[in-house]
Amino acid sequence: MNIPNEYISKTEDIADKIIRKGKNILPIVARLCLIATFFEDGLRMWFQWNEQREYMDMSWGCGKFLATVFVLINLFGQLGGCGMVIARFKVDIAVGVLFFIVVLQTIAYSILWDLQFLLRNLALIGALLLVLAESRVEGRSLFAGVPSLGDNKPKNWMQLAGRVLLAFMFITLIRFELSFLQVSNLSFFLQFFICITFL
Repeated sequence: MNIPNEYISKTEDIADKIIRKGKNILPIVARLCLIATFFEDGLRMWFQWNEQREYMDMSWGCGKFLATVFVLINLFGQLGGCGMVIARFKVDIAVGVLFFIVVLQTIAYSILWDLQFLLRNLALIGALLLVLAESRVEGRSLFAGVPSLGDNKPKNWMQLAGRVLLAFMFITLIRFELSFLQVSNLSFFLQFFICITFL
């Protein structure tokens, strides 16, 4: 199958235009995808205000006031943190607030010992590390645009840790049964995990 060069050049031109026009939008979309869980959870706190407050009051027996404070912290912490990340306004502080929300919910909802939720929370922390790494300023290199060895070590480690932790989201989809299908899925997951780790 031989594709004429004119089609290839037209396709490359179209791809170039899309990349040039989307260069400013793609980082925003990437940040939005990484914090979408926090945004959804913050909206759920708003729309299910009474249910969330009553659940905290019943499960902890802390009273309506403390349950309301908990829901308010979750609501403003998550929506405010998401807004700050999207606007790239003090991303370090926003990531810290969102990390605090993850820890607070892990303790408040008693999900520390539930493996599936624990892995999801680790994946959320991985997403936060990726957001934090993306916000870091690139180090200066000898030649513009060419990375040099040894630069941005903390950023590289944050990206690696974020990717590894984000891959934990896929572990929650695995059921540990010994059947051919489960073993093949596990081997596919491990291959995927290795590929993501070394990107």
